[in-house]
Amino acid sequence: MVPGGGSNSEYPMFPQYTLGERVVDGCIHLAGVAGSLIAATALMVIAVQALPADWILPLAVYSTALVVTFFCSAAYNMVMSPRPKELLRRFDHASIFLMISGTYTPMALIGMGEIWGVALFAFVWLITLIGATAKLLIPRAVESITIGLYMVQGWVAILAIGPLVSMIPTQAVVLLLVGGVLYSIGVLFHLSRSLPYHNAIWHAFVLVAASLHYAAVLDTVDLL
Repeated sequence: MVPGGGSNSEYPMFPQYTLGERVVDGCIHLAGVAGSLIAATALMVIAVQALPADWILPLAVYSTALVVTFFCSAAYNMVMSPRPKELLRRFDHASIFLMISGTYTPMALIGMGEIWGVALFAFVWLITLIGATAKLLIPRAVESITIGLYMVQGWVAILAIGPLVSMIPTQAVVLLLVGGVLYSIGVLFHLSRSLPYHNAIWHAFVLVAASLHYAAVLDTVDLL
């Protein structure tokens, strides 16, 4: 039997962490949840008061994705009981697709626009629709290809690097790329399961990368 009343046949085994690892990871998640709430609220208040009306929806999508992703990650990683943890795992992994497409939304629709922006927007949200649905309904069946899908979705902008560089401020492009590199490096720590504190390190990379992407969004809408 496993804690919470389920058997090993009912629930897959989740990674086991020391108290120290859980405390550090918990602090990182607390910073992520609080930071995302503050950042999203500030962005939307400014957007409603000072930015064009047609920018509000893309920024609202991004802000919502930011908060939802950090909340889902915190819930999954902090809950111990296997029964809710398995369900929360589905939402955590699905929300990563949401985070990626949410970040691209203001970049594509506000920063780029035109055919390239619309095409980029449509592509990342198509991957989100497919990937998030699969992670919610058949999570274990797509386990082996999940990280690959995240990487393809995250780096798809490389295919539109010319229009991206010409339409979005240079600083925003740099922030977007550096954030993407940090996410990718973080994945290596996420996969290094024998490394102490690997999960906390992964989430620290996520927090820093998300902060850089937030700055990129601000720069795209002339707030940085």
